[in-house]
Amino acid sequence: MKTCNPVKQLLILAAVFLPAVASANEYAPIGVDMQVEKMSEHVYYVMGKAGIATDNEGFISNAGFIVTNEGVVVFDALGTPSLAAALLERIRKITNQPIKYVVMSHYHADHIYGLQVFKQAGATIYAPEGSADYIHSEAAANRLEERQLSLYPWVNDDTEIVVPDVIIDSSHQLKLGGLDFSINYLGKAHSDGDLAMLVEQDRVLFSGDIIFEGRVPFVGNADTKHWLKTLTELETGGLAALIPGHGPASKKPASTISLTRRYLAYLRKTMGYAVDDLTPFGEAYDEVDWSEFENVPAFKEANRINAYQVYLSMSKELFEN
Repeated sequence: MKTCNPVKQLLILAAVFLPAVASANEYAPIGVDMQVEKMSEHVYYVMGKAGIATDNEGFISNAGFIVTNEGVVVFDALGTPSLAAALLERIRKITNQPIKYVVMSHYHADHIYGLQVFKQAGATIYAPEGSADYIHSEAAANRLEERQLSLYPWVNDDTEIVVPDVIIDSSHQLKLGGLDFSINYLGKAHSDGDLAMLVEQDRVLFSGDIIFEGRVPFVGNADTKHWLKTLTELETGGLAALIPGHGPASKKPASTISLTRRYLAYLRKTMGYAVDDLTPFGEAYDEVDWSEFENVPAFKEANRINAYQVYLSMSKELFEN
């Protein structure tokens, strides 16, 4: 029998195994802790830490997943492909069921850059009406370019903004593996379009960034008038748990909603007075008593920017009326 020389054997082995190694190392490994918490019989989630978008390797937002006997539904995709790959790895420790759907609460960078991982895994992507406004905007392109620098190597030149497969513009029912999912379109509130999802049998609500638990929310270009109205009307009776877009899940949904609602109401009240009185923003901001919120996580990083955005939007509302 003719045998291969050792060098040739190594080359053959490399040809066989290198593709698998390359696939396993497709995304830069994360160094942050990602713990999966089980909320109910079928529902799990991971919680990002409070902070600005580039803190904690970009792991500042939450994502969840629901395991059924016919497949997995994921809610939100995290802020880097590396984080999504780590989430997929943790899902695989619980189930080998295929990833069937990803439901996106909204299209903001800290939730969407992991989508390509789940798309590659075969998932159908659901997103709210208004997502296209962001996807095709100059702001989206600029944000991705910035994150390719500030979150490198976890966001890099291979990171892309994934276009959704299905756009939701009204209430929608999804069924999988004996479970019912109510996907609710909330309109333009925190973003250009927002979704919440109720896992009916488990009575668990994923709220996205409509609700922030335990930290000051990021307002951005949100329609705070509609956002506040949505929070006031949001049905939480009978829920077993609520999983917000940021912060810990809650078994007391009413109290969870309270912080975000009170904060937005206070911003609109104080900045509304300033707009009505034609008080310059800087002067108005310095006169406000922020003591109720100043010790809440992310206040220092977000509050002045939030207040300015509300000041501008309420000035616009005044002229529109």
